[in-house]
Amino acid sequence: MSPRPDLGLWPHLGYAASRIDRAAEKRGDADALRAFEADAATRWYVVGGELVAMRKASSDLDPLFEAAQARALGAVTHTAFLGLMKGAPRFALAIEPAAMEALKSRHDIEVSDLRTIAVRGMVDEAHLPPLAEGKSLLTWHARRRFCSNCGAEMRSVDAGWRRDCPSCKMQHFPRTDPVVIMLAIDGERCLLGRSGRFATNSWSCLAGFVEPGETIEEAVRREVCEETGIMCGDVKYFRSQPWPFPSSLMIGCHAKALSRELIVDHNELEGARWFDREEVASMLARQHPEGLITPVPIAIAYHIIREWVENGVEFA
Repeated sequence: MSPRPDLGLWPHLGYAASRIDRAAEKRGDADALRAFEADAATRWYVVGGELVAMRKASSDLDPLFEAAQARALGAVTHTAFLGLMKGAPRFALAIEPAAMEALKSRHDIEVSDLRTIAVRGMVDEAHLPPLAEGKSLLTWHARRRFCSNCGAEMRSVDAGWRRDCPSCKMQHFPRTDPVVIMLAIDGERCLLGRSGRFATNSWSCLAGFVEPGETIEEAVRREVCEETGIMCGDVKYFRSQPWPFPSSLMIGCHAKALSRELIVDHNELEGARWFDREEVASMLARQHPEGLITPVPIAIAYHIIREWVENGVEFA
């Protein structure tokens, strides 16, 4: 039994625990890809910028389309093979953002952004990881049309998993940006920060991009120090989360605080403060007397915070 039953069951971590077999060995197999596209079981996810199209099926929303249905929604800009779901091929298809906006007027289509879809549970959780995969990959194609080495326009190859330059022969692969997201802990207190981008009254873990030549542990210590002036020692990895906005990997950690006095960088944060364990528990439960809250349960920040509140963290 959970040591904190007042917090309820542990929620699902959004965009994680993918059930898809990426079948990477098939990406360069033209015959296999043609067979996949012709397979009656094949289905497509449709993305346009930040938005995803979903079919209104009775009382449910279904983000999977047959090929003809998907291609009828708008001019196709990019496609990618995502893998196999219980043996059934899954592809992602991009249409222009303007075409996606136009779909909002249709009675048989629901359009929403991927973050809202996850927060509101608009589709079955099994769709979130391949949607994150597809959105990240298609966004990369939209933003990497031209070769960064010579400037020539590139072409998509390997079922959407590489872009080749016909001029200088440079090969370009999808990128994922590593981000550390961490909770600094001082005994029975933890350090939370607040950004102007957050929802009203929301406090969360600190976070920042990993820099070149930097380890995860070094990035955690540097970011906490830069944003709040707090020095950290031991760093303990917790878990990670794909974050398709546009394409990051959130690397969740706990860190042992070695100092106490806050020096907040107000260019990065509106504020930062220490919270004791019970106060944070009330924020997780949405019962704080001042209405303070933690991030939504689909976000890894919620899970990092709750792990400390519920189970504590032992450092070496």
